[in-house]
Amino acid sequence: MPELPEVETTRRGIAPYIEGRRVTGVVLRRPDLRWPIPPEVSSLLPGQVIDSVERRAKYLLLRTEAGTALLHLGMSGMLRVLPANTPIGKHDHVDIAFDSGQVLRFTDPRRFGALLWQMPGETHELLEGIGPEPLTDAFDGDLLWRVSRGRSAAVKTFLMDNAVVVGVGNIYASEALFAAGIDPRRAAGKISRERYRKLATEVKRILAHAIDRGGTTLRDFLAPDGAPGYFFQELFAYGRADEPCKVCGTAIRVVTLGQRASFYCPGCQK
Repeated sequence: MPELPEVETTRRGIAPYIEGRRVTGVVLRRPDLRWPIPPEVSSLLPGQVIDSVERRAKYLLLRTEAGTALLHLGMSGMLRVLPANTPIGKHDHVDIAFDSGQVLRFTDPRRFGALLWQMPGETHELLEGIGPEPLTDAFDGDLLWRVSRGRSAAVKTFLMDNAVVVGVGNIYASEALFAAGIDPRRAAGKISRERYRKLATEVKRILAHAIDRGGTTLRDFLAPDGAPGYFFQELFAYGRADEPCKVCGTAIRVVTLGQRASFYCPGCQK
């Protein structure tokens, strides 16, 4: 599943082409993706100017005066800006057409993505109650320490909880915990304030670096220009089970936490 850096990379890729452009039409080639596509997408979006393209957690928000279209890439979704006459593929489910003669095309082979609608002044239920963005000042080690007190869940599961902080998915949680030297199996409530400060710093550093490099290469992820991301080669823990640690040489181990594979170095992470 595309994680926060991939979604942010997509936002940065499409924004220059659609911000300030007027929507001339919406083509829905199926009535639903993961959930039914609300009728407002077809009735309210055409004729509107895209005021901004923003990201909240892993959702992309296309803001207009009439409301906001919410897009989620799901497991394998991809957004591209293409000439309107580009041939349509089997999994090209949505086109949002613009006065530039281009379309924003949503391709989603597995149909786990979403296209939803948020009215002005409202917050969609999927965005309610979620935590701060990890790259803002609202997220830091003191927050992690406060929220974690009394929690027995594994720290990796805690870090991936969207009610704590949004968008720290499996790959980047594994990498941040490695960089901070924290065993992902440790109880969240047993970790000190100082170690959480280190963890928050590493979350910010790794996510920012991944965004700069275009995200992590996943099997189904492509950047909007069709090029894969380049962060994959730099991973220290994720996906490296039984390989030697790049720091100490100990074999990387993998365990299941919260139904997700969790990779760690028993030599570097305590």
